[in-house]
Amino acid sequence: ADRVSLKDFRGLIAVGGFSYGDVLGAGEGWSKTILFNSKLSDQFSAFFHSPNTFALGICNGCQMMSNLASLIPGAKAWPKFTRNQSEQYEARLVMVEILQSPSLFFQGMSGSHLPIAVAHGEGFADFSQRGDAAQVARAMRYVDHSGQATETYPLNPNGSPFGIAGVTSADGRATLMMPHPERVFRAIQHSWRPDEWLEDGPWARMFRNARQFVG
Repeated sequence: ADRVSLKDFRGLIAVGGFSYGDVLGAGEGWSKTILFNSKLSDQFSAFFHSPNTFALGICNGCQMMSNLASLIPGAKAWPKFTRNQSEQYEARLVMVEILQSPSLFFQGMSGSHLPIAVAHGEGFADFSQRGDAAQVARAMRYVDHSGQATETYPLNPNGSPFGIAGVTSADGRATLMMPHPERVFRAIQHSWRPDEWLEDGPWARMFRNARQFVG
């Protein structure tokens, strides 16, 4: 309806949750409302190409944004996110490692091993349909109790290759992840935490990094 334009925003976060219904491929349907509308597609493309913007896709939003890869510079290696290898919905805490990457959200966080919530049915990073596993910029991966990347269920809830849990664009302004950092950014949201975690948990750092990016 042209009431709002992306040109007025610096940041875009495609959130988790079944925004387009509790159905398979909900994120893909969400993306097509953009791709199949020339006015919206042009607006999103202009937003993603601006060097002053950032974008984050979480869970359903991760699936949605991965389908917009053609509009996002440096995202051609991103996979498509499809049905979990377990063939069922997975919801619990898992352990992930933040990898060295250009992602603006994870600056100063690489090497961290942190618990995080997952709640998804379609989190498998599927390179058989799109993307390049060898070239994609990996930002986060599922790890086992020894801190090693894992494809073993249930430590890896969806079976993604190399334990991939999140990827980013070449310049780090657009990042996708299946896990939910927004559900565990406060210390009190963890079932166990070190005594030095008072008000904030470590995931609060990524949102502060975004704030720092916009100045």
